[in-house]
Amino acid sequence: MNSPINVLIVDDHPFIIEAYKNAINKYSQQGYEFTISQAGDCKKGYELITDETKSFQMAMFDISMPEYAEKGIHSGEDLAKLMRERKPDCKVILLTMHSEKDKINNIIKNINPDGLIIKNDITFDELIFAIDKIIKNENYYSQTVIKLVGQAKYHDLDLDTLDTQIIYNISKGLKTTEMNNLPLSINSIESRKTRIKQVLEIPNATDLELVKVAKDKGVI
Repeated sequence: MNSPINVLIVDDHPFIIEAYKNAINKYSQQGYEFTISQAGDCKKGYELITDETKSFQMAMFDISMPEYAEKGIHSGEDLAKLMRERKPDCKVILLTMHSEKDKINNIIKNINPDGLIIKNDITFDELIFAIDKIIKNENYYSQTVIKLVGQAKYHDLDLDTLDTQIIYNISKGLKTTEMNNLPLSINSIESRKTRIKQVLEIPNATDLELVKVAKDKGVI
């Protein structure tokens, strides 16, 4: 038996929480032991995350939930950021009905979750598959997310989220000196651009050509 895994589920729909719990319990038959805590709003989620007596190895957050304005917690995204700050080793999974490309891009850029799932994508078996990948230290993005964002690591390309964001910024017409949304120096961005072109096998390409090839390969 593996070490117990403490899981936090935060969703304002009780039947959704039960579905997640059922999937986790089904997966536990593979030799894992889970302890599940749950919350139905941002306030309770905040209280559980900030409780120093509790540790979590995995957390599942619905994005749209009743807010906890007193603490500046307005959504599951804010809870995920808080979890990253308070318990950085916890694997974070975000679940949402949103399927807008900019929204998904922002979630990846700001949180970089271990799992990002569009609820319309998921089935019971697929949820178990997602849990398995995340427990085994792999990321899981559902099919709509992959289609919208084209995460390169899911297409066997050695590009990470920051690389994808650089390409996305270029596609929006931003120059290197204007990419203030990235936690990188100008030199680091330029170095990454050079490496991106090498990964895409277009070392001498212009920025416009880079964007075109990236789109063709589903990177953005």
